[in-house]
Amino acid sequence: MTESAAEANATIPARSERQAMDWSLVLASQQIEVTLEQRPDNGRWQLVVSAADRSRARQVLRQFLRENQGWAWRVQVPGSTVNLHWVALLWVFLIALLQAAGGPDLRRAVYESEAARHGEWWRTFTATWIHADAGHLAMNAVLGGPVLGLAMGRYGAGIATAGTLAAGALANTIAAAIRQTDYTGLGASGVVMAAIGMLAANLVGLWRHGWRATRWIAPGLMAATVLFLHVGTSPQSDILVHALGFVFGIPVGMLAALWPERHLGWLDRGGWVATSALILVPWTRYFMP
Repeated sequence: MTESAAEANATIPARSERQAMDWSLVLASQQIEVTLEQRPDNGRWQLVVSAADRSRARQVLRQFLRENQGWAWRVQVPGSTVNLHWVALLWVFLIALLQAAGGPDLRRAVYESEAARHGEWWRTFTATWIHADAGHLAMNAVLGGPVLGLAMGRYGAGIATAGTLAAGALANTIAAAIRQTDYTGLGASGVVMAAIGMLAANLVGLWRHGWRATRWIAPGLMAATVLFLHVGTSPQSDILVHALGFVFGIPVGMLAALWPERHLGWLDRGGWVATSALILVPWTRYFMP
């Protein structure tokens, strides 16, 4: 740069190349011509604007910093890369297999509140695997496969499967306690809604960086709530079980999202142990005379 050009321009120092690039975009958005320059003496980056634009450029940057105060840190958003776990296909295969094997004819597997109160506790779990008809199965498979796959990809297949199965069973139990009359139910809807609840809590891990992260977490929770209201409140469905499954899935997702990343593998292995128990123990008891 010649001496005359230097006199006609003004420089604004930046702490890093990334900051210089960000600031240059801010200035460019305000129609201020700017170039980036790395000083040869110390390697630091600076922005070069015309002397006539110096005052306005500094004012624009000060306003930019005020509006973004407190949000300078950058983190990778958990779950920002879409990852569908293949175990969700196994879940779809199993519920389809049970439908082909008998579906609602597996009468001792259907949840009946009176029978559950008289000792047939396994119905709370087995009912989440069977469906009334092919249409009921298809609805849960089409929605549940991708939703469960996303939850498994985010938290781990063991965590997501154990969490959703437990939340779905708990939804059946609490729904029966709330209702004044005897309650009969079946289907994986509570499990699917629990998976949506787990995905709603996807971003709460950002709270490790401070409560300001609620700025990103709250929209995720609201979006998942809208999704639940859209798919989980059909007049023909069991809205109470759906709502309870969704609500119970949220704390499960929060626990997994806030769990230390270096120990998440242990939690996932524990989830596989819990999943095995939640499947094998109730169905073993069902087949016992």
